[in-house]
Amino acid sequence: MCGIVGVLGTHQVSPILVEALKRLEYRGYDSAGIATLHNGHLDRRRAVGKLVNLSDALVHEPLPGKSGIGHTRWATHGAPTVTNAHPHRAGQVAVVHNGIIENFKELRAELASHGITFVTETDTETVALLCEFNMREGSSPVEAARKTVARLDGAFALAFLFDGEEDLLVAARKGSPLAIGHGDGEMYVGSDAIALAPMTDQITYLEEGDFAVLTRQSLEITDAKGNLANREMRQIKLENTRVDKDGHKHFMAKEIAEQPVAVDTALKAYLDENDAITLPDGLDFTQIERLSLVACGTAYYACMVAKYWFETIARLPVEVDVASEFRYREPPVSPGTLALFVSQSGETADTLAALLYMRDKADVIAGLVNVPESSIARESDVVLPIHAGPEISVASTKAFTCQLTVLLLLAIKAAKAKGLPLPEGMPDDLHALPGLIHQSLASEAQIAAACRDLANARDIIFLGRGALYPLALEGALKLKELSYIHAEGYASGELKHGPIALIDESVPVIVMAPKDALFEKTISNMQEVMARGGRVVLITDADGAREAADGTADVITLPKVPDTLAPILYAIPAQQIAYFTAIAKGTDVDQPRNLAKSVTVE
Repeated sequence: MCGIVGVLGTHQVSPILVEALKRLEYRGYDSAGIATLHNGHLDRRRAVGKLVNLSDALVHEPLPGKSGIGHTRWATHGAPTVTNAHPHRAGQVAVVHNGIIENFKELRAELASHGITFVTETDTETVALLCEFNMREGSSPVEAARKTVARLDGAFALAFLFDGEEDLLVAARKGSPLAIGHGDGEMYVGSDAIALAPMTDQITYLEEGDFAVLTRQSLEITDAKGNLANREMRQIKLENTRVDKDGHKHFMAKEIAEQPVAVDTALKAYLDENDAITLPDGLDFTQIERLSLVACGTAYYACMVAKYWFETIARLPVEVDVASEFRYREPPVSPGTLALFVSQSGETADTLAALLYMRDKADVIAGLVNVPESSIARESDVVLPIHAGPEISVASTKAFTCQLTVLLLLAIKAAKAKGLPLPEGMPDDLHALPGLIHQSLASEAQIAAACRDLANARDIIFLGRGALYPLALEGALKLKELSYIHAEGYASGELKHGPIALIDESVPVIVMAPKDALFEKTISNMQEVMARGGRVVLITDADGAREAADGTADVITLPKVPDTLAPILYAIPAQQIAYFTAIAKGTDVDQPRNLAKSVTVE
C-alpha cells in the first residue's frame, strides 16, 4: 500500500526523501513523488512507474529545500498517472495520503459549490483543497489541517506541508499506520520504522485518531478527543530494519533462504530449556473452548492449516474466516472463545476491522504478528510475535512458515493444557525442523528446471489432501501473484467433483503428497489426472517417489518429515515454484503488478 515519508531536516531533503521511499518500495506502488519547501515556496516532482523515474526527473529538475514530504502511490481512485500521483497540492498546501477517504464525493460537491475545481481523479486532492479552503477562510495552517481531518471519513494516514512554514509538518492517522522519528534538530514522519531507520532509531507510533504537529525541536500529539497525548518514544532495533538483499538477486530469494534461521528463531522464542512452551500472560488454554481464526491471503491459509492442528492435536473446535467477510456475517460468538488474528504487518485493514468487531464479544483477543508495535498488536489482549524479521518481498515466504510454526506451538500448548497426548515425537521433532527446511532448499535446481516448462502454461492446478490442501491453495496464490499465470488449488478429493473437466495436456498439475496416511488417496487422484493426459509435477518424499513417480513429468523429492510438520516443509517448494516460474517469465518478483505488501485499506 502507499508509503509516506516526511522530513524537517538540516540538509537538502530530496535525496533523503527518495532514499526513504526506496525503503518503502516493498509496500507496492505505481507512481511516486516528493514536495519540498525552498525559500518558503512549495514545489514538487512526480513520476509514474519505478522510483528511478522520479530520480531521473530530479536530475533534470532538482528540488532544493530542507523540509519535504514524499509518497509512493498504489492507485485506488484514479489511474496511475503523473496528474494523480502524490503529493497533491492546492494553493498553499501539499498533502500525501495513505488510505481511502470514503466521503470524498460529498466533500467535492461541497467544495464545488464554492467554485472550487478539481484536476485529478483522486480522493486525496479533496483533502488538499479542503485544507486550502479552510486557510482562505482564516484558519492557521495547523487549525486548517485539524478542521480538514475532522471532516474525513474512512481510513487514512496524512502528512501536510505548507507554503511559508519551513519548520512545520502536520500528520494524522486513522486506520493506517504512521510513525514519528526523532532526530538531533530534525523530525521525521514515515509509514513504518523501516523508512526512517537510516535517520533515527527513536520512534513514536501514532495511535488511532492521533493528530501530530511537528517542528524541528518539538512534537505535540492530540488524541481523537482533542486531548494532549503522551505517546511513548521507543528505541527500535536497527537490525530489524535491514532491507538489503545480502547478495541475492531478489528479496524473495533471500527471504526463502532465511527460513531455517527464521523458524529456529521462532522456536527459541517460545521453547524454554526444558522444551516447555512459554506464552505471554493472558492466554490460558484451560479456559478456551473454541477458536476463531481470522486473516487474509497467505495468513488465511496458515489459519486453515492451524485448524487441522488445533482440532486433531488439541481437540478444540475452530472456525476460520477471511477477514474481509468476517464481520459482515455477524457471527455468533460462544463463551470461552479465543479470537486469533493473523497478519504479517499487523496493519491489514480488514483483519484489524474484524478484531475491533470482536473486541467486546470474544473472551480473549490475540494478535499473531511480525511487527510487535503494529496496530493489531496494540489492539490485542495478547501479542504473539512470529519473529520472522523484516520481509520485503510482496509475496510472503518466511512470515508464512513462522506463522505456521507459532500456530503449531499454540496447538501443542493447548493440548498439554487439556491433558491430551501429543503426536508421537513432539515436541522433540520441532528441533529438527530448521534442518529439514535447510535440506529442502537443496531442491532449488530441480525446481528451476521444472519451472521453465511451467512458465509456458496458461493454467496450473495444485492438489493436496488434509493439512496439505491449504498448501495447494497457497502454492496457487504464490504462482498467481508472481507469474500472473492462472492457478487454482483444490482438495485432491474434490477433483472429480468438477475441476477434472479442466484437465488436458496443456494444464500442468502440481501434486503435494508426502508418504502419509492420505498418500494412497492422493495418488489415486493423481492417476486420474495422468489418465486424461495431464502433466504432473509430484512433490513428495523418497518413499513416495519410489512408489508413485512412474508417469509423472517431474518429481521434487523432499526430506521425510513427521506428518504434523509436513505443511511447514512443503511450503518451501510452493514458494520456489512461484519464484522460478516468475524468473522464467521475466516478471517482477519482488513487486508484482497491482499488489501491495501491506493492505491498509478495505
